[in-house]
Amino acid sequence: MELVEQAMVRRARLRIGLLVGLAIGTLLLLAGGISYAVLVRSQEAQIHRELAWGTNHATIPGPPACSWIFRYNGLITDTGLNPPPPGFPLTGALTSVAATGITEVTTVTRNGTTYHVRTESRSDGLVVQAVFDARFQLSDRRHLLLAFSLAATVGLLVAVLTGALVGRRAVAPLAEALTRQRRFIADASHELRTPIAQVHIRAQLMARRARTGGGATNLEDLDRLIGGTRRLGEIVDDLLLSAQLAAAPADRRPYPPVDFTALVGAAVAAEAERATDRQVTLAGDLPGVPLPVPGVESALRRVVGELLANALTHTPAGGRIDVSLRAGGDYAELVVADTGDGFDQADARRIFDRFHRGGGSGEHRFGLGLALLQEVVTSHRGTIEAEGHPHRGAVFTVRLPATRPPAPVERVSGIRRLRVRQLVER
Repeated sequence: MELVEQAMVRRARLRIGLLVGLAIGTLLLLAGGISYAVLVRSQEAQIHRELAWGTNHATIPGPPACSWIFRYNGLITDTGLNPPPPGFPLTGALTSVAATGITEVTTVTRNGTTYHVRTESRSDGLVVQAVFDARFQLSDRRHLLLAFSLAATVGLLVAVLTGALVGRRAVAPLAEALTRQRRFIADASHELRTPIAQVHIRAQLMARRARTGGGATNLEDLDRLIGGTRRLGEIVDDLLLSAQLAAAPADRRPYPPVDFTALVGAAVAAEAERATDRQVTLAGDLPGVPLPVPGVESALRRVVGELLANALTHTPAGGRIDVSLRAGGDYAELVVADTGDGFDQADARRIFDRFHRGGGSGEHRFGLGLALLQEVVTSHRGTIEAEGHPHRGAVFTVRLPATRPPAPVERVSGIRRLRVRQLVER
């Protein structure tokens, strides 16, 4: 499927590039043709004006080497002082005009050039023939064609490059959409496969026990089934949130401020019972005043919840998790540090990749959660960093822009810490 999509994107890119190149090439040809036609028309108009002047005044104001005047009185032809080119004057035209009195205008190509000839009868009985050599005009035309050919060649190359660039940029949204679609399908299939299989197996076991009269349904099996369906719901929420962030990131429009202090405090309190069950100490150090940050409350709650869930997953019994929140000028900084399994610092960047596995066992598969976390933080114009050491714990630091610098909290921070610790101990 990926190869088919890539071929489709390449065809669309090539088609757009060819159309753009063809349009630019057509414009170049049209501009060149118009320029050449205007030049030829102006040159011929100038030549005919000079020939008419020459027959009327028996002289041509042009260069002597390119123009000649011949006078015919019915018997003798006067060629003047300037030697005529071979084949001139045109005696047939002189005698014809002398007999009929009708002006003749003709063009003769010989001697490697083109001659414009005008033969006219005057009122004094003379027949005047004016000849103009257009070799310089023809040279100008050849130079124009040569210059236009070079310009057209360069222009076509530029048109091809421009078409390729325009095609690439025009098709980029399509390629990105296909990539997002393929990634969403891969995420969904990868994340949902195992929970669905577990739920299906547990439901089969419960149905088999019910058919064989195995007694009342085991409450433990029901709890596991409920937990599996809850996990499916969480995965679906993750996938939908990821798709929403990819379609409309939070930094594209303003959002109302969210009290980050209350949000983090509620997340810590919500995980207190699970931390107690796992025999892990969970401590919070939060400011005593609201710390507003602009963003989507559900998405930010997901960030804090995923950090705490990740820390609890990788922290063994007897370990400790410290959650601290502080203001640093125009940003809020959340730090979640644990004393759990940790990870190799070389994987600090890669752990935010989808389904990345560390160097250890399957417990170090980071799945979709941390990748989604990074998407949320980035879409809120924030940053996230991870620092860890094998078997020595990990530290995750999230920085988000704050709406306004908070007031000093030195006097009440102790009260806030005590309140959070009381919630954790409960």
